[in-house]
Amino acid sequence: MRLRPATVQLLVAALFLAGAVAVRVGDGFAVQALRLLGFDLYQRVLPAEPLPDSPITVVDIDEESLKAVGQWPWSRTIVGDLTRKLAEAGAAAIVFDVLFSEPDQTSPEEIVKRLPPVDASRIAAALAPGPTHDEAFAATLATTPAVVSLSLSTAPSPPPALPAGFAVAGDDPKPFIPDYGGVVANVPAIDAAAQGIGALNWIPDRDQIVRRVPLVFRIGDTFVPSLAAEALRVAQGARSYLLKASNASGEEAFGRSTGLNHIRIGDFIIPTDADGAIWLRYRPSDPQRFVSAKDVLAGTAPPARLAGAIVLVGTSAAGLLDLRATPIDAAVPGVEIHAQVLEHILAGRSLTRPDWATGFELAVIVVLGLGLAALLPRLSAGPAAAVGGLAIGGLIAGGFAAFDRLGLLFDPLYPALALLLLVAGVTLDTYRRAERARAELRHAFTHYVAPAVVDEIVLHPDRLELGGEVRELTLLFCDVRSFTTLSEGMSAQELTRFINGLMTPLSEIVLEHRGTIDKYMGDGLMAFWNAPLDDADHPAHAATAAAAMLAAMEGLNARWQDEAHQAGRTMQRVAIGIGVNTGPCCVGNLGSTRRFNYSAIGDEVNVASRFEGLTKAYGVGAILGEQTAAAARLPTIEIDSVRVRGRSRPTRIFTLLPEDTPSALPAAQAEFLEAYRAGDFPAATERLDRAARLAPTGLVPYYEKMARRLARLAELSKPEDWDGTIDAATL
Repeated sequence: MRLRPATVQLLVAALFLAGAVAVRVGDGFAVQALRLLGFDLYQRVLPAEPLPDSPITVVDIDEESLKAVGQWPWSRTIVGDLTRKLAEAGAAAIVFDVLFSEPDQTSPEEIVKRLPPVDASRIAAALAPGPTHDEAFAATLATTPAVVSLSLSTAPSPPPALPAGFAVAGDDPKPFIPDYGGVVANVPAIDAAAQGIGALNWIPDRDQIVRRVPLVFRIGDTFVPSLAAEALRVAQGARSYLLKASNASGEEAFGRSTGLNHIRIGDFIIPTDADGAIWLRYRPSDPQRFVSAKDVLAGTAPPARLAGAIVLVGTSAAGLLDLRATPIDAAVPGVEIHAQVLEHILAGRSLTRPDWATGFELAVIVVLGLGLAALLPRLSAGPAAAVGGLAIGGLIAGGFAAFDRLGLLFDPLYPALALLLLVAGVTLDTYRRAERARAELRHAFTHYVAPAVVDEIVLHPDRLELGGEVRELTLLFCDVRSFTTLSEGMSAQELTRFINGLMTPLSEIVLEHRGTIDKYMGDGLMAFWNAPLDDADHPAHAATAAAAMLAAMEGLNARWQDEAHQAGRTMQRVAIGIGVNTGPCCVGNLGSTRRFNYSAIGDEVNVASRFEGLTKAYGVGAILGEQTAAAARLPTIEIDSVRVRGRSRPTRIFTLLPEDTPSALPAAQAEFLEAYRAGDFPAATERLDRAARLAPTGLVPYYEKMARRLARLAELSKPEDWDGTIDAATL
């Protein structure tokens, strides 16, 4: 059973959609990268608004601070002084986004360790007993709401005792939370004195862009809060975290263990992914959120920026290499991300990717894809592309709306790409089918009518009916001179090859110059311009085509002569005559209801045919009518005024001038015609001789013929009605 093309197209579309679904379910790196690119696009187009009166301040160990205080790391006495000043300013939490994992190398006992033994013993004896710089810093931390960092690593090591406790409601979330083998901790005294300890780790995507930020990690069975989470806990004076997992009270999981749902930190309940991370909606980096550390140490920092604030101490100095990439910034200080996590939570923002998002996206691909595959083949290529574009645009707009209004992350790009490929495939297949049908129609008609006419028929099939219109055309007739003599020495096959070899290049010239070939008449052809396609310069195009046809005969004759010489025979020179005329004609589908031809009829057609016949009588290659010559963009001269058969009024005729024509010839020719039409034959003879001496080789036959005519007229008395017009029938 032969399936209908529409059914085949729908089946192919279904197979394509099945493949698209399989690729998405496989979720390879390219698919993931495309999805993340879509999420980044959301952020770039619709970044978060800055939090008004944000309680988050970053104290920046910037380049100016390094110049003023000295290179990093600073002495713990200086860091302690910075901590004390922040506490005195009323900071709600002082959070260090730096590690103090090594003893302070500026502390005297550390300096002594690096001295030669003799010097070390002498200096050690002279040192007054007292706390080390680390112990002094720890003492300061113990009296302030300070949070220090630790760095999770894969090297096995036990974590320090953490100040915060954790409670779990629901299923055990440990299998879902990122697990590390150990930590890089601070000097024990510092960790023991701090009010909070949080991990400063990131889990960037493969492109090293930080999009999701974990709020909790673990080392084996021990939960470790993130630095931002610990800063929020300490600022509120909370003592513990509540991890709400699947099947906890109020959490729906239908009996399945699906990981974390929320984390409660003091008064804040924060929706998270199963692994305890949040998708962060970034705002553009704002330098106004930063206060230079040197200004805090100097006591010149704005008090309002510190009082009651969660103060994050970090660095933007390029040399300290704490720069990170976000969806909207190529490089920001790492401390900025902690600040934005806190602002995200404090602003109550929610940005999640639901568990059912992937299934929903696959359903969109299948439903929209099948709908488009069924609809688009019924439309032409243009409307089909428009409908497909609207569907894809609506899909992307819906993704942006869900992001901005609902805080939901749906992947807009993979479904859009799948539908784009489907729409392109269906549209191209529809276009291909239409073009194949047009090609079949072209092939059927191209043997009978000119290519331009075929194009019109293909674009407008309704024109395949009898009828015509009157419009101005330029007509061209071309015929071979002395064809009977030429054909006598040729066999039928040779004659056929000769005609085809002649008509092919001449026809190509007509078509190249926007002409329509009406018909072939044995050794001749008829063509016209300005139908069926409009051509504002049709007289100029026709005249240029005539000149090109005459020029082409030189190369054709040379080829034929060479072929004849190689074959051991002779070949006389072939000449053509061309008549070109412009005027109103009836053009259209002419004939019977069963068989018709796109052609032109009218008096101007007959005149053009007569002009072609007169070329032999005047010894020129082409004769143009007055209207054609006036509009031609090639040099012409008037050669006579004739009364052609079938027309009572006289017609001025012109011919094309060869390229080697002297510039004085047109004026000499005009003087000759003036005397000739005045009936002053002696003067005309004299002027004709002058013009003939200027004439190029191509016009010599014309002047010879005109000289013989003047000789005959000189023997007769001038007719009383003489006006210089000659009856073509007498030539």
